Amino acid sequence: MFTQVAVAARIPELQQGHVDILAASLTHNKERESQVDFSLTHFVTGSKVLVKKSSGISHVADLAGKKALTVKGGTQGPNLLRVVPSAEIVTFESTQQAFQALQQGKGVAYVNDESGLLADFAKLGDKSKDYAILPENLNVEPLAFGIKKGETAVKLAVDASLQALEKSGEADKVFQKWYGPQSKLKLFPKRDFKIDSDKI
Repeated sequence: MFTQVAVAARIPELQQGHVDILAASLTHNKERESQVDFSLTHFVTGSKVLVKKSSGISHVADLAGKKALTVKGGTQGPNLLRVVPSAEIVTFESTQQAFQALQQGKGVAYVNDESGLLADFAKLGDKSKDYAILPENLNVEPLAFGIKKGETAVKLAVDASLQALEKSGEADKVFQKWYGPQSKLKLFPKRDFKIDSDKI
C-alpha cells in the first residue's frame, strides 16, 4: 500500500512507523544519516533553478536578495543558500504549489531537483518560451530509499532488489522509459550512474 505524505513529514512518518520505506525523491546526505538509514543510491540528480525570462536573471548569482520558491522540508532551499546566502527562500507544502507561485509572480525563481524541474518546465507547454532554466547545477544529489534506523533486514532486502535490477539491465530500461531520449519528457540523453553504492 502506498501512502502520500508531505515532503516535510516524510522522515517523521518513517520514524514513527506510519510508513515502512520512503520511496520518494529523498536525498542521501550527512545530516539525514542520523535520522534514517539509506538504501543504495538509485538516482543521481541536482538542484536547478527556473525563472521567468522577463526577470532579467540569467545566472544563479543574480538571485542575491531575490525571492526564490521551493518545497518545505526539501534540500533545495539550503542548496541555494549555500551558493547565494542572501537569497530569500519561500517554501510551500508541495513543489506544485511552489511552481504555481512562480507563475503567479510570487517570486522570481523556482528551485527543484533537476528531473522534477524539467518535468514541470515541460508542463508549461507553449508558455515555456517565457521561462528559462539557469545553466548552473546548485549541487549533486544522490537519491535513495529511506529506511527506519536499525532495520538491517529491510535495508538488505531493498539493496538486493536494486542490485538485481542493475545486474539484469532492468534499471536502465526503467530509466530510459521515464527519463531517456525516447520518453515522453525526454529529460536526459543517457544514464551516467549505476546502482552500486550507498556512499555520498
